[in-house]
Amino acid sequence: QVQLVESGGGLVQAGGSLRLSCAASGFIFSINAMGWYRQAPGKQREPVACVTRDDTTNYADSVKGRFTISRDNAKNTVYLQMSSLKPEDTAVYYCNAERNAEKGLLFGGSDYWGQGTQVTVSS
Repeated sequence: QVQLVESGGGLVQAGGSLRLSCAASGFIFSINAMGWYRQAPGKQREPVACVTRDDTTNYADSVKGRFTISRDNAKNTVYLQMSSLKPEDTAVYYCNAERNAEKGLLFGGSDYWGQGTQVTVSS
């Protein structure tokens, strides 16, 4: 099993920045991609970004140029740097870990999930 713990959410004004972190533990050797999804009230969960062990990344069109995903293998942690935040970025952000890198990059997340962290962007 893999455990994921997110942190870094909060309230920020439009145009501001936040950095989310997701620390992984457990059978992390099996993980080849990690990413972020989000779910706004009344909406379905949607993909945000993904990074693989070889640093291949993929982003949802809605966040390209504003969000950056990165990872620190030594700390088993993945980060999501969010800039130029908009009110429509308000959501619960979930960390995801996948055993299959391609599946992760294609946003077919289903293996492991964190508990989520709230991000609220005020206008």
